[in-house]
Amino acid sequence: MLIADEFFLIAHNDSRGKAKLHPTAAGLGLAGGLLGELVLYGHVTVIDGTVTVVDRRPPADALAHTVLDQLVGEAQHQSVRTWLSFLGQTAVTAVGERLARGGVLRRQESRRLLKTTVSYVPLDLNVVAWPATRLRAVLERPDPPGVPDALLLGLVAAVGLTREVLWSAGPRAHHRLNLLIPALPPPLKELVAHTEAAVGAAVLRGI
Repeated sequence: MLIADEFFLIAHNDSRGKAKLHPTAAGLGLAGGLLGELVLYGHVTVIDGTVTVVDRRPPADALAHTVLDQLVGEAQHQSVRTWLSFLGQTAVTAVGERLARGGVLRRQESRRLLKTTVSYVPLDLNVVAWPATRLRAVLERPDPPGVPDALLLGLVAAVGLTREVLWSAGPRAHHRLNLLIPALPPPLKELVAHTEAAVGAAVLRGI
């Protein structure tokens, strides 16, 4: 699975598809995941608070392609925080739809008091629970995790979802998590830091 997909499942590990944190924080974390995917693909980089496109060739994934097109089309806007905020507004729906297309979730609409609410319900609870379980096992192993897993763990920590991964982990896992994020490649380390700052600012505004 892709970074944002696994983040979505960790943040919505519930039989009804209900989020484990505030929608704004979930959106910002997912926005960080979408930008992180493009950094990992080699399409963008993050330096000194700005997002710069370094490869305009379309990624294979349709959603990543859409995000890259948005970055190229709005090149006057380069602030990481601006893009986190913008992408965060639609990231839950965008990633939920990607997981629904992949057969992991089912899109469900419910109508109450003239308002339609969309949720993404898991088709298999074991599949939804797997990303958190996998990350916990990664932290318990002696060998270091790969960069994608370290990024995912960084984003999980940035939005306050660490308990969803570490709830049954031992001291080694907690210690290693604290070491992983500072060791990320600079663009990803900065992306995680900006995501955490954006979530913190949203909390102060009373999201």
